[in-house]
Amino acid sequence: MTDSAEGGVSATSSPGTEATAPGAGRKLLLVDDDAPLRRSMARALERRDFHVLAAEGVIEARALAREHRPEFAVLDMRLTEGSGLDLVRTLREMRPEIRIVIVTGYGNIATAVAAIKAGAVDYLAKPVDADDVVSALLKSGQGLPPPRENPMSADRVRWEHIQRVFEQCNRNVSETARRLNMHRRTLQRILNKRAPRE
Repeated sequence: MTDSAEGGVSATSSPGTEATAPGAGRKLLLVDDDAPLRRSMARALERRDFHVLAAEGVIEARALAREHRPEFAVLDMRLTEGSGLDLVRTLREMRPEIRIVIVTGYGNIATAVAAIKAGAVDYLAKPVDADDVVSALLKSGQGLPPPRENPMSADRVRWEHIQRVFEQCNRNVSETARRLNMHRRTLQRILNKRAPRE
């Protein structure tokens, strides 16, 4: 998840959890195990009048939800200790009217559709910005959103996914190729090319 502007976020005693001052807007639970992305999105949403309760994983998120009963939630699909899909069900049980958006990486779209059936109001494919998130959270109506006017091309989505895994593997080509189940030389050719047009 991305945001270009700077801002501050205060932290609670839990190392993975950040929150703004009490009462500073609508309560929103943000769950992402990528700390830099979590902090960036938290700052962006705070500037848009949300009181952000940020958590690193499922256990922390459930504890925050029980304590604060948020009106909104933004959940990453893949978490180190579970799935955002499990949290959708939990949050719906705690507060049936909560509005939930799932954020998913390349290859998770089918699961994201399942999340909507479980109770999320929308899914967004990474990379996303705060305006997209807020629009999805506040939109009226049910069901899947219409496609964007100029959606990212399939080649661009694939390239973005490969780049993300490459960075997560500390730019180790062999490890990235193993995780993507690709031949090392094929991966090197892709990495040496410019990004496809969106």
